[in-house]
Amino acid sequence: MIDIPILNQNILPVVHIAASLARRLFLSIFKQAQLFCQQGKPTQVDGRIFLRNRYGNSLWAFFWLTLIPVSATNSIELPRASSVPGGVAVIELPATGKQRPEAWYRDRKVMVVNNADHWYAVIGIPLSAKPGKHAVTVKGATKKKIAFPVSEKKYREQHLTIKNKRMVNPNADDLKRIRREKKEIVDAFNHWRDIQQIDARFILPVDGPMSSPFGLRRFFNQQPRRPHSGLDIAAPKGSPVHAPAIGIVIATGNYFFNGNTVFIDHGQGLITMYCHMDHIDVNKGDVLAEGQMIGTVGMTGRVTGAHLHWSVSLNNTRVDPELFLPVSK
Repeated sequence: MIDIPILNQNILPVVHIAASLARRLFLSIFKQAQLFCQQGKPTQVDGRIFLRNRYGNSLWAFFWLTLIPVSATNSIELPRASSVPGGVAVIELPATGKQRPEAWYRDRKVMVVNNADHWYAVIGIPLSAKPGKHAVTVKGATKKKIAFPVSEKKYREQHLTIKNKRMVNPNADDLKRIRREKKEIVDAFNHWRDIQQIDARFILPVDGPMSSPFGLRRFFNQQPRRPHSGLDIAAPKGSPVHAPAIGIVIATGNYFFNGNTVFIDHGQGLITMYCHMDHIDVNKGDVLAEGQMIGTVGMTGRVTGAHLHWSVSLNNTRVDPELFLPVSK
């Protein structure tokens, strides 16, 4: 008979921490291997992925996928639910089984994920939404509407003075450029990549204070403009900007209002945008790891100082990026 030693109570917390860290490591490897296999080509990211270079080829990626227990993928990080204009509704769906149902809100397909063996629709609510009863349409074996409430939220005003008058009242040539660029931007936000599971909890893309929150009712040179559709983070010019989660670069460009801009697709209509950058270090099609540098903070486009404008979009609806960040303590 073999004696099995009993762990000293003093080291049990250490064991729990080690187990938690190991689980996070395996989940990270799983997500990155999954993305690698879906792309069907080598990732071009930093040393944390490089699956083909570090592990040989896609067969090793498959090995990592099968090595990790299926139960490890059944719990994912969702954004914080805030059912208000500019917020995110997380609605449990009456669907069972492994087949992912489809869900639609305002005629737009929305993200559906499985968390702890339950299906959830993750819905971006537009800033223009009226408070009251809304509904998501679920398409599976049968078609069903699920109602959910949207509560009122008032956003404060922000008044800014822009020295470059063309950035407030563009001339005819500027307007032609703006219309052309708008199509590119809309196409990026409409992009849909159908993947099974998504961890929708991000890291902050740049270190710095949040200077202008999401949803501000803006006035430029005393003229009303559209509400602020992102989160501004103040940082010195040249500060590194990082991908908040794994994803794929779907567009880059220099735009009249947004300046140097990067769009990252995180799957199922979850798109992030980074504006006013000084330098862009990625190209369309690049596969990114969480924390990988994508460029630097700048002052391009319509700005009053160096900062990063960060937008998060769900079902082509701009929502509050802070809902995707860990709660600060």
